[in-house]
Amino acid sequence: MLDKPHEECGVFGIFNMNDRNIAQDIYLALFALQHRGQLSCGITVDYGEGVVETVKNSGLVPEVFNADTLDKFKKNGIGVSGIGHVRYSSKEFAERANNQPLVMRYARGIAAIANNGGLSNGKTLRQSLEADGAIFQTGSDAELIGYLAAGHRLKEKNMESAIEKTMDEIIGAYSFVMISPNKLIAVRDPQGFRPLCLGKIEDSYVVASESCAIVGIGGTFIRDIEPGEILVITKDGLHSNKRHCGQKTSLCIFEHVYFARPDSVIDGAGVHIARKRAGAMLAKENPVDADVVIGVPDSGIDAAIGYADESGIPFETGFIKNRYVGRTFIQQTQVQREKAVHIKLNPISSAVKGKRVVLIDDSIVRGTTSAHIVELLRAAGAVEVHMRISSPPFLNPCYFGTDISSREYLIECNLSEDEICQRIGVDSLGYLSMDALYSIAKESKCGFCDACFTGKYPVECPDLDKDDKFTSKLKTLEK
Repeated sequence: MLDKPHEECGVFGIFNMNDRNIAQDIYLALFALQHRGQLSCGITVDYGEGVVETVKNSGLVPEVFNADTLDKFKKNGIGVSGIGHVRYSSKEFAERANNQPLVMRYARGIAAIANNGGLSNGKTLRQSLEADGAIFQTGSDAELIGYLAAGHRLKEKNMESAIEKTMDEIIGAYSFVMISPNKLIAVRDPQGFRPLCLGKIEDSYVVASESCAIVGIGGTFIRDIEPGEILVITKDGLHSNKRHCGQKTSLCIFEHVYFARPDSVIDGAGVHIARKRAGAMLAKENPVDADVVIGVPDSGIDAAIGYADESGIPFETGFIKNRYVGRTFIQQTQVQREKAVHIKLNPISSAVKGKRVVLIDDSIVRGTTSAHIVELLRAAGAVEVHMRISSPPFLNPCYFGTDISSREYLIECNLSEDEICQRIGVDSLGYLSMDALYSIAKESKCGFCDACFTGKYPVECPDLDKDDKFTSKLKTLEK
C-alpha cells in the first residue's frame, strides 16, 4: 500500500558442496524473504560448462513456482551454485523485463546477478554509458552493475577484481549475489545500507538478505557480510576482499523499524528486540490514558507489545490480517484500494468496543491507509483512538532503494500534527524521537542512515533530479 515505505528486494545464494537440490533450497529461502518483495521472484541455477537455467515471473513465490517449474531445474542435475530473488518495485519499473535474477552472456561467458538496493548515481552512470552506445534491456540497477562488471572483467584476471573496480564507480545501496563460472560472489556496499549475511547448510555455504532465510531452510547463521566486502565462494571455500571496507557505515534504520522479519538478526541486533524497545520508548515519550494497546500487523505488533509492557496498558490483538493477500492484490483505482484495506485487515470488535485505544504503527507516509484503519476501529466501537508511531516523521525522499522519493505526498511535510490528527481521524498522535530511535538497536555493529527523517544523506546523491518514482506511481494510480 502507498501508506508504507516499501523495500525493493531480497536475495539468496548457495554454493553446492553436498550434492544438494539447490533449486529446492532457494525456493524455500524465498518464502522466508517474501516480505521483502511481492511483485516478482526468480531462481537461477548454474550447472557448469555454460549451462544455466532460470525461472522467474511476476507474482508471489507459490504463484511462480510449483512442482512443474521446480522440475525444470532437475533435468540438468543438481547444480554448482544458484541465486534467488524476490522483488518489490514502483509502478514504472514493474515490467517483467525487470524481474530478477538477470542472466548476462558476454565475452567471458555467463554471469547472473540478483540485487537489493538503489544506486544514487545510477541514472548518471546509465546516461553516460548510453551516450557511448550501451543498450540496456531493463531499468534495474542490477543490469547496470552487471554491465560495468562485465566490462571490467575483460581487463581483469577474475570477476571479483572486476567487481572491485565497479565499486569504485557506483554510489549508494547495493547488496547483490552473483554467479560466475564455478563461484558464487556476494557483495555489500561500503556503507552497508542493506543487510547481507553468510551461513551454512551442511557443508554448503549460503548468503541471504536476512538470517531468517538461512535458519528457515535448516542452515546455521555464521556472520554478517561486512559493509564493503566482496565474498567469493568456491569449492575451495571462502575468500574475502575487503579493500572497500572500513568506511563510515549507514544501515537503513527502517530494517529494524519495518522491513526485516522480527526473527532476523542484522549486524548483531535482533529485530524483535529493537521493535519492542521502540514501543517502550514511545510509551515513555508519548504516554496517554487508555484501555488497550493494539498494533497494526505485522511490524506494529512488536512495538505495541513494548508499549504495553512499559505503560501497563493491556495489549490486545485488535486486527486479523488476511495473510493470503499479497501486495499484488492492491488494485488501481482509489475505490478498489480502499476496499483492499478492508480485505487485508479486519478489526476484532470485542477487543476495542467501548474502549480507548492506543494504535501502534511503524510509520505514516501518505496517511490514506492510516485513515482507513482508524475508520475501521471507530466502526468497531472504539471511543478514542490515539495513534503512536514507532519512528520519527518522514520528511525527506530516499535515494537508496526505498520507495519514498517525493516530499509532495509525505503527509508530515504538508500538514501540522493537529491537521494530521484531523485528516486521519485520531484523538492524538505521537512519534518516536530521533534520540530514542538511535537506541533501539544499540547492539548493531553498523551505524544508521536516517536521511528520510533528517535530510542528512550519508553519501553523495548525484541523481537528485532523477524522475520521481513515488510521484509517478501516485499520478498513474490516480488517473
